[in-house]
Amino acid sequence: MKYSLIIPVFNRPDEVDELLDSLLHQKLKDFEVIIVEDGSQTPCRDVCYRYASQLPLRYFMKENSGPGQSRNYGVERATGDYVLILDSDVVLPEGYLQAVDDELRREPCDAFGGPDRAADTFTPVQKAISYSMTSFFTTGGIRGGKKKLDKFYPRSFNMGIRREVYNKLNGFSKMRFGEDIDFSIRIIKSGFKTRLFPDAWVYHKRRTDFRKFWRQVFNSGIARINLYKKYPDSLKLVHLLPAVFTVGIILLTLMFLGGLVGAFVMFQMGYGMEQALPLAISALSLAMLAFYAAVIFLDANCQTGNLWVAALSVRAAFTQLMGYGCGFIKAWWRRCVLGKDEFEAYKRNFYK
Repeated sequence: MKYSLIIPVFNRPDEVDELLDSLLHQKLKDFEVIIVEDGSQTPCRDVCYRYASQLPLRYFMKENSGPGQSRNYGVERATGDYVLILDSDVVLPEGYLQAVDDELRREPCDAFGGPDRAADTFTPVQKAISYSMTSFFTTGGIRGGKKKLDKFYPRSFNMGIRREVYNKLNGFSKMRFGEDIDFSIRIIKSGFKTRLFPDAWVYHKRRTDFRKFWRQVFNSGIARINLYKKYPDSLKLVHLLPAVFTVGIILLTLMFLGGLVGAFVMFQMGYGMEQALPLAISALSLAMLAFYAAVIFLDANCQTGNLWVAALSVRAAFTQLMGYGCGFIKAWWRRCVLGKDEFEAYKRNFYK
């Protein structure tokens, strides 16, 4: 067996059904599937049993410990030369495994990963979130599947690694957020080679509503500071941008409101042309906010060809940047200023 697909699951039987169905259509058949149920209240056992006669599939149930430890649990039971770590909310195109195999034959490496896309069947909200997570105007393009300027850090929604390397590094740490980046950092620091496989992409549903999306990116911001405390050289300028954006939005909002209040007060006091200055400040602040929203809307419309998705992408972009920025700032204050220990904001509901 060459490839072992490790899939941790928490309360997502419907998504597992779609993922397993996509595995039936893979062109390359040299793989096994290991499903690890991470203490779900709504298990996918029956779904897995339906596919057991069609796929080389093994199903395990364990107490909840988070996705990282569940992946380790699955890898301990794997037989493949390579382990492919997938999230339960992905669907694989039929050429996925063949693309992985072709890349490894062309240029072998120790760990790798691929990009993600939105399928036509996704909801408008899922498409908007997918746009936000991959757009140049929100992430600088670092998660959009383009060639990176520095080393490539595989993410756990679509990540592969030689099992020998996985075992040598003891797999994922006990971090519940940012554990995939932590693992990638350790892979690279240990001298192993990582690569992006551009053609080994997956359809990735991500979060299904903006509340869950906020929770995800807020914890991602916290995780970035937690990673910085472990690996100071891991923090890059691009990681600071959401926090800068968040502070900027707050200041622009205060300027807009302050300008309106100032103009109203001056009007009540009988001033004339003097009202123009606070009104100009309000107008400028609003214009700057509107300009960024317009850029997101126009680019998202070009990318998706859907005006409604483009409109939702504006909300998704602000949710992503401000959610991440707020988590980043909170963690920076708590860990770097106050000297507190590692923590997470949303623990119970993040995986639901």
